[in-house]
Amino acid sequence: MARSWTRLHEHLGAAPGPLDFGMVRRAAADLLEESDDLDWKEHLPQPPRDGRWNELAKDVAAMANTRGGLLIFGVRDKTCHLTGIDPGQANPQQYHQWIRNHVQPYLPDVTFTTLTSPDGATSVLVCDIPASPMAPHHVYGTAQKDKDQQAAVVPYRDKDQTGWMAEHQIERAYRDRFTRTERAEEEAERLLGQTRETVFTHQTEPTAWFLAIARPERPLPRTAPRLTRHEASAVLATARTRTQTPHRLAAGPLAGIQIVSDNPRPGLRRWVVQTLTLRLGRGIHAELHHDGTTVLAADLSWHALRGQALREAPEGSLLLNQDYTRACCADFTALAAELARRAGIDSALHLTAAIASSTASDPLTPVVSEDRGAFSDIPDWARRPTRIQPVTTSLPPSGGDPARDEATHEIFTDLMNQFGLDPQP
Repeated sequence: MARSWTRLHEHLGAAPGPLDFGMVRRAAADLLEESDDLDWKEHLPQPPRDGRWNELAKDVAAMANTRGGLLIFGVRDKTCHLTGIDPGQANPQQYHQWIRNHVQPYLPDVTFTTLTSPDGATSVLVCDIPASPMAPHHVYGTAQKDKDQQAAVVPYRDKDQTGWMAEHQIERAYRDRFTRTERAEEEAERLLGQTRETVFTHQTEPTAWFLAIARPERPLPRTAPRLTRHEASAVLATARTRTQTPHRLAAGPLAGIQIVSDNPRPGLRRWVVQTLTLRLGRGIHAELHHDGTTVLAADLSWHALRGQALREAPEGSLLLNQDYTRACCADFTALAAELARRAGIDSALHLTAAIASSTASDPLTPVVSEDRGAFSDIPDWARRPTRIQPVTTSLPPSGGDPARDEATHEIFTDLMNQFGLDPQP
């Protein structure tokens, strides 16, 4: 997903939103100068020759290491003459492959978009590079005189030029990355603890819960327009629709919370939807934060107790239903992706999920389904831990349903593996 606020938006006084050809044409006509976040390019990216660096990979890494920016192909630098490109010659798939091969860590959020004039006569290619929380990014290449020797440099933008970071700059960039990671982990843990306290306060019996947090790498600022109640309801409804598939073995928490999803309640810079006080049996809690953060919690024991395995459960065990846990993972990633889309989040989402109990000593016991849900069982070989470690993954902004399905399966598998179970996709 391309960013909704760029150097061109700022120069033209345009509202946040997608970049279009008219904006590029007006900026070029205004002779908008190149800067650390804007680089005009007359010709489309070319493969490296004679052992030189991949120029596209270098330019992309330089902007990602600085504050992000735009590479716009089809505009001559210095004169800003709009020369255009042949859209049939643009090959975003190949460009992504060059970036994957030559830049480490990989940059998944880079987008390539062809913009064409209304009359179809002129086109430009826009490469949009967000500032990367994983900076510094190294560019790898070979020198002509020693083609077997791989070398790495760390480029950055200095005004309208690309430079190479010195050792002390690289060291500072790594320190900044580790600080960002620590703060993100601390915030996820704080939200998990807050959610755990919220749901367990309403429990009268020991239960096992699914708890999950999704936070964007670049949360929306407090000055961004807040999500309205109607928009929050629409996010819940759309996410629920996306997860209703014929092969699903259990209805997820988004279906269980449907009874109250039309009337989210306001919270601290968020909308809250829950059934905790309705005495419906299904304990579900969801939060849609104005900065793009998503929270989802669901009682796993209620669904497990409805199965036939209750008679076989060892005394003192906290049962959790495997099929419903899978549905929780799918609903969580769908809800996080839909909120990010609706809010205009243009960065990857960090996903954290856990299974927690309201007691510290009762073993967590998985209930699995056989014959497509016709029978329930507690596997003899399953482990019964008293604590499950939180698991994490990420969701890119432009991966679509395949990326969401992959994140769902990764979270679900990592949770079930801690019980000694290996679920199939």
